[in-house]
Amino acid sequence: MRPTYLPRLVNDPFQDPALFIPFLFEKRALLFDMGNLNRLPPREILKITHGFVTHTHMDHFAGFDRLLRLFLDRSKSLHLFGPAHFLQNIEGKLAGYTWNLITNDADRFVLTATEVHADQALTQVYPSRNAFRPSESAHKGPFDGTLVQEPAFSVHATHLDHQIPCLAFMLKERFHVNIMKDRVKGLNIPVGPWLTRFKDALYKGQDPEKDFQIVWKEKGRTKKANFTLADLAQQIARVTPGQKIVYIVDVIFSSENAEKIIKFSHHADHLFIEAAFLDAQADLARKKYHLTAGQAGTLAKKAGVKRFTLFHFSPRYGQSAHLLQQEALEAFRKAD
Repeated sequence: MRPTYLPRLVNDPFQDPALFIPFLFEKRALLFDMGNLNRLPPREILKITHGFVTHTHMDHFAGFDRLLRLFLDRSKSLHLFGPAHFLQNIEGKLAGYTWNLITNDADRFVLTATEVHADQALTQVYPSRNAFRPSESAHKGPFDGTLVQEPAFSVHATHLDHQIPCLAFMLKERFHVNIMKDRVKGLNIPVGPWLTRFKDALYKGQDPEKDFQIVWKEKGRTKKANFTLADLAQQIARVTPGQKIVYIVDVIFSSENAEKIIKFSHHADHLFIEAAFLDAQADLARKKYHLTAGQAGTLAKKAGVKRFTLFHFSPRYGQSAHLLQQEALEAFRKAD
């Protein structure tokens, strides 16, 4: 089964955190944290529709300027989410530049930012045509754990402790539609954008007896094929449970954090979790409000995740990253 979402860390484990998740068959992606993004090509960055910032320490937020620079002259929208004081941080970044030459372009970039608190969310819109000045006060709404809800997927958050509020994020696919390309080929129909439209129809729960038409070009001629949605799904698709991807970074190992992480990551298909230090430096990890590799492995096991990836290593382990991996795996195997 080929997954819909293909997560990958932008940088190596010793560099700034950033998890890039492009969508299969779509020119779209999500970004979790935005440290240094220089390794991410512009064509990839411009696929991003939503960005999620755990907290605004520099190594998690410095890449905002690169995003802004690339989106600036384009008719695109970008929605960012972050913890307490996030709107203030965004406005501080925007205030650092002069915008007098872009105010006459009505169709330019629109930035939307949401500040996530324990029980409410504040959303503000910053249009480039208005020199990024909001036209009204921030909209206040309830926060119930869900940040984004779309037919195919949702993104959720929970608050953890890093001496400041720090968000953990989860991407959850409703169900996975696996396209059997050999069967599509057997229908003498080429793959194409119609597959995205087909999946959308399934995710939106459209009437299975509704007509579904496929149109394509072949040797300069327009060709068509008609099916009911149910018939086409039966012929070319296999529906299976969706993926669950969890991203956790910059948290202290405490009973409260551990309980939240285990519950939030329960049965995740892929957990991305920090491992800043070895257990031998647990006191230092606690002082700096980070996890050790052993703690990360233990949490992964107790959450019952299928796979986990470590990142955000302290530079002191530059020549011994394998020890962090080894410690986490040993803890994973031993944990109850």
